[in-house]
Amino acid sequence: MTNVTELRVALTVANFDEALAFYREALGLEQVADWSSEEGRVVLLEAGRATLELLDEAQAEMVDAIEAGRRVSGAVRLALEVADSERTARQLVAAGAEHVAPPVTTPWGDRNARVRTPDGMQLTLFTAE
Repeated sequence: MTNVTELRVALTVANFDEALAFYREALGLEQVADWSSEEGRVVLLEAGRATLELLDEAQAEMVDAIEAGRRVSGAVRLALEVADSERTARQLVAAGAEHVAPPVTTPWGDRNARVRTPDGMQLTLFTAE
């Protein structure tokens, strides 16, 4: 039994307005709280169910090779399940993301696309097939 009831990723960004627009408007995450104050800005965006996927270096290298053709991600990469990974990737690129690699069908049966957000975070967009 676990005492953890939520996994929250806290992302510090240089351009808050750009990041907020990207994640809220382009990616469609729902804003559920705004705790901004005179000291700084913070909003909470809902992203559905959260899991923590731990990979060793060998597995991370293999996943990068499958999804992007080479080792490209850092220690943190967000993987988001979406209805249509290819369409979502195109929408995010139009909203300022960088195309990292073309969509691929993975050995585990998902259709994955990889983009880099304007703040530098790599996203794997996956659709279960």
